[in-house]
This record gives sequence, C-alpha cells and structure tokens, in this order.
Amino acid sequence: MSFRLTFGSLAGAAVSAALVVSAPAPARADDAADLASAVAALRAITTMRADFIQADTNGQRVGGVLTLKRPGKIRFQYERGVPMLVVSDGSALTFVDYEVRQVQRWPIKNSPLGALLDPSRDVGKYGRVIPTGSDRIVNVVVRDKARPEYGAITLVFTRKAGAPGGLELSSWAALDSQKRRTIVTLSNQQYGMAVPDNTFRYSDPRSTVRR
Repeated sequence: MSFRLTFGSLAGAAVSAALVVSAPAPARADDAADLASAVAALRAITTMRADFIQADTNGQRVGGVLTLKRPGKIRFQYERGVPMLVVSDGSALTFVDYEVRQVQRWPIKNSPLGALLDPSRDVGKYGRVIPTGSDRIVNVVVRDKARPEYGAITLVFTRKAGAPGGLELSSWAALDSQKRRTIVTLSNQQYGMAVPDNTFRYSDPRSTVRR
C-alpha cells in the first residue's frame, strides 16, 4: 500500500466542510450546558474500542482499530498493509514506522490529542462550543491560546442514550502547530471492556527489545 503516514498528519491534515467555521457564531444559552455535557462524556469513558478512518489533505484514507483507555492511553492499529503504529502509554505519543525502522515520541501535552488524552488538559476551560444547526451534534473546539504550539482539536459528539454521558465521540479534526489537519472518524464504538496495559506497548523496530 502506498499510503505514507507521518506523525504530524495523525496528530494534527483533512477537515470536512461541516467542521470548518469561517467566523465565530454568537454564543447560545445552551452552549455552557453542551460544553459541560461534552466534558462529562469524555470523563465517563473508561475504555473504548472503535473502528476508525483517517484521511489527509490529499484525499488518502486509511483505516484500522482504535483502543482507548483513560487516562492517557490510546492505540491506533492500522489495517493490514500499513506498517505503522501510533500508541500512547499515558505520558507520550509514539509513532512507529516499521518500514523504515523509525520511532518518534512526543509528550501528550504537545499534541492536539492532548485534549482527548491528557488528564491535566481542562477541556472545560479551553473548549468552545460551535453551533452546528443540529440538536443531535455537539462540536467542541479545544485550543489553549497561550500555547499555540499545542495546536487545536475539534471534538464531534453525537447524542446517544447508550453512550457514556449521553454523548458519543464520533470524530475529531486536529490542527497541529504546523497547520496540518487530520480528521479521524469513528464507528462501531464499544465501551467498558477490559483492556490490559500491555495493549499500549509496541515492538521497537530498531532492536529486538520489547518496549
């Protein structure tokens, strides 16, 4: 498969038109409640597994399975034929390219995904609701204006009674400090399963040592 993924493209390249806002919309009375609900929904997720599709600005798409365990742990297991892995052990995001035997690590807080993974990132403080015109959808943009190097992320929730907190995380669009955008869309979300911590380890291609 010719798809070439970079760490930057995951952490932060393609946004659907529904997520692009040309100008700030007036705040609604319900925005504070929607933001509080989104924060509660994130905090209510203990573990989650979902299929994902990731796209870049060139229109290339790749899928796989995402496993999340809060606080801070995530694994993007890409589909067969994509020799890459992105995993967080709770403190750093690691991008592994098995084809060229490279490993890159970034602190969670330095990535737009920090809003999803970093327990110290206050989504309620740095988040802002973007009205969507639909009562079923809640869009929350998280950006720390004092830390532009952290980038920004738009978390998209769909109201669903069976999801933690009544809101299901359905996609996100990340913008990193180099202005690269990524959209990740989730489906078939499952919650509350047992996930061992060794799920978030990886085989280091630079050696035979298990990390």
